[in-house]
Amino acid sequence: MAEPAFSVCVYCGSRPGDNPAYTQVAQAVGQWIGAHQGQLVYGGGRSGLMGTVAEATRLAGGRVVGVIPQALVDKELANRQCDELHIVQTMHERKAMMAERSDAFLALPGGIGTFEELFEVWTWRQLGYHDKPLGLLNVAGYYDGLLGFLETSVASGFMGEWQMGLLHTGSDSSELLQSLVEQAGTNARQIPLRSVI
Repeated sequence: MAEPAFSVCVYCGSRPGDNPAYTQVAQAVGQWIGAHQGQLVYGGGRSGLMGTVAEATRLAGGRVVGVIPQALVDKELANRQCDELHIVQTMHERKAMMAERSDAFLALPGGIGTFEELFEVWTWRQLGYHDKPLGLLNVAGYYDGLLGFLETSVASGFMGEWQMGLLHTGSDSSELLQSLVEQAGTNARQIPLRSVI
C-alpha cells in the first residue's frame, strides 16, 4: 500500500449510542478517510463507534492504525484487522502515540474517554506542544450542550476566544474533514510529544 496522503486521529465512543445518526456518521468518516487515501489512527477497539469507523476506513481502502493499552485489550475487544495494532502499557503511551502518528484530530460522539482525549489534545495545542488542527463533529446536536458551556467559560473569563478558535466545529463530516486535512497540510512543525507531555 502506498504511503497515506494524511493521517487523522479519531476519538469516539466504544459504544454505539442510541441514535442511528452516530453510527452513520462514523461510517461516513471512515469512508471519507479511505476514499481520500488516508490513514485512521484510533483507540484500537472493535466495538461501538470505534469499530464502525475502523471497519468503514478499511473497506474504503484506507489504512488503520490502532493503539490500545494491554488492560483494555479484552474490555474494548482489540481490533485484530488493523494494519498496525500497537498494544501499549499505559493510557499515557496510547495518547502520545496516537497524537504523534496523526496530522489532525477529530472527535465524534462519545463518552468520558472521548471528552478527556479531546480536551487533552486541545490543551496541548494551546500550550504549543503541537500545531495540528482539532475538530469536533456535532452530530444530531450531541455536543450542543458542551459548546454552550464552553461559550459560558469564555464569557466568564476562564477561556479566550483564541482558545475556542483552536477547535473547529461542524455537523458535516466531509466538510470538516476536508478543512482539517487542508489545515494540516500547512503545518511544518513536528514535535515529539513524548518529550513534552
